[in-house]
Amino acid sequence: MSTGHPLTGAIRIPPIFPGGVAVSDLCVYDAEGPDGLAGGSPHLHTASGEGFVVTGGIGEVHTLSHEGAAIHPLAPGEVVYFSPGTVHRLVNRGDLRLVVVMQNAGLPEAGDAVLTFPTEVLEDADAYAAAASLPEGDADLAASAARRRRDLALEGYGQLRAAIRDRGPEAYAEFQRRAARLVRPRVAHWQQMWERTVAAETNRTRDQLASLAEGHPGLMGDATVVRADPVPGPRRFGMCGRLQTWRWPST
Repeated sequence: MSTGHPLTGAIRIPPIFPGGVAVSDLCVYDAEGPDGLAGGSPHLHTASGEGFVVTGGIGEVHTLSHEGAAIHPLAPGEVVYFSPGTVHRLVNRGDLRLVVVMQNAGLPEAGDAVLTFPTEVLEDADAYAAAASLPEGDADLAASAARRRRDLALEGYGQLRAAIRDRGPEAYAEFQRRAARLVRPRVAHWQQMWERTVAAETNRTRDQLASLAEGHPGLMGDATVVRADPVPGPRRFGMCGRLQTWRWPST
């Protein structure tokens, strides 16, 4: 909620998290998939980079990019991050827990991610939506649906890896084009979200630097502290594990 400035009474908008990012606490799934590895659903983000700060346990993040396939070990204290378009899959080797830092706060929750479902699902927007969605309200049903979603994504992930081995980088670029087509209907909404959050923060920093260059305090006159409230209830089922998220002040 916006509040008035204590001295001037002017309307002040609460700041978003520094850098316009979002954070969540992730306990990576420990149920085995069809290939015998425990972990989450392989997917990419179409507009947002992502970072992991490992806080407990051990595991790996498996990635696919134009540089090929790679496995990055994860242990407490490790920090790994990657740019949009990188397919990533978390593998839990024992109680893996992360703080996840997402670029463009809000976009990942608005459908920025695309799972590596088989081609026939990726080519059908309705089929993709049905396969990607999880039921609400019943934790057991949601857990079962999350496993089915993970297993279907692993099926497509295997197909994608095979296609890359057979046809090289073009197979990866083809998958990215399918992902772009899937999210295209949402982009106008994302642009609005980005303009009023990340872009607005960038503009405020530009103006602040201009104020400081003239010797004025600028935004420092609006100094404030914001505490985010945890989303109530049990951790939600994410693509990679059970998530604790927070409610951020609206802008």
